[in-house]
Amino acid sequence: MASIAASAPALQLDALFLPLATGELRWPDDARVLFLRARDGAPLRAFARAGWLCQQGFKPFADELERADCEVGEPAQDERFALVLLLPPRQRDEARALFARAARHLRPGGIVLVAVPNAEGARSAEADLARLLGPVRSLSKHKCRVFWATAGDATDGALLAEWEALEAPRRIAGGYLSRPGLFAWDRVDAASGLLAAHLPDDLRGRVADLGAGYGYLAAQVVARCPAITSIDLYEAEARALEPARINLAEAVDASGRPVAVNVHWHDVTRGLPQRYDAIVSNPPFHQGRADLPELGRAFIETAADALLAGGRLWLVANRHLPYEATLASRFAQVRTVALQDGFKVIEAVRA
Repeated sequence: MASIAASAPALQLDALFLPLATGELRWPDDARVLFLRARDGAPLRAFARAGWLCQQGFKPFADELERADCEVGEPAQDERFALVLLLPPRQRDEARALFARAARHLRPGGIVLVAVPNAEGARSAEADLARLLGPVRSLSKHKCRVFWATAGDATDGALLAEWEALEAPRRIAGGYLSRPGLFAWDRVDAASGLLAAHLPDDLRGRVADLGAGYGYLAAQVVARCPAITSIDLYEAEARALEPARINLAEAVDASGRPVAVNVHWHDVTRGLPQRYDAIVSNPPFHQGRADLPELGRAFIETAADALLAGGRLWLVANRHLPYEATLASRFAQVRTVALQDGFKVIEAVRA
């Protein structure tokens, strides 16, 4: 599965550079280029030059770019580029917000260049860019659609503002703040809801939520466990951090108790910097469209390393995921608390 997950982005990245490689699109004279949702790979290393700025909000991918000596960061609000590259996400509101962001960072006459797999809404994405900027040119490669447009008089200013607003956090079911593109962004995830319903009220001390998303599980820990003193949220997607901070501030305020909260942009698979009395998690098990159960196993390993003696892991997962062997190898006690609606809730206690 890992090879499948790696190959699809590599092909998309290769397709993105096709118009530049063939001369269909000229390199800008100005070397300053912005790459939104950039990914490392051989095509990037072949074409990138000094002056490129790579933006990536998913921590593992950002770390890969930094290890490849790319400049990784966020452009200044008023910074403009002659060329903006973009690998848009599958979620359409998030993608439209990124199209608007790309347009805002274009100089007059600047070009935005996009690649989308055919199976992930390439035609719709191409139509959206045409609505925003005007006429679009396109090519195809690796079952991807590569298309580009120029900033100019055809840019729809009203639509630009409307799509920029799609990035703002918004209220969803349960009163939580979230934003399009996050995991289960517009609802309380059923698995997380099941774990929250079975959380014991005697969790205490320092607690961590691994893969915290917009903060639902951590907020439930604050509400249900009066003996906790602090909670740390670890989340790899930077776009989740702002909603998580607000949701946790509201949860602490509603609890009427002092609970220290820290929200970390962090790749959980690389370990944690602190030790904890308890950890809760609904770990990811896929990247893109490919199942990667080794992600969940890596979360379990990280939790085992970060728990104090006697510390407790409360975990929820799809019933078919093969986590039991990893749990048994790292924890003194493992019990299945609930099996419901295709999910399992597990408690594991560190020796």
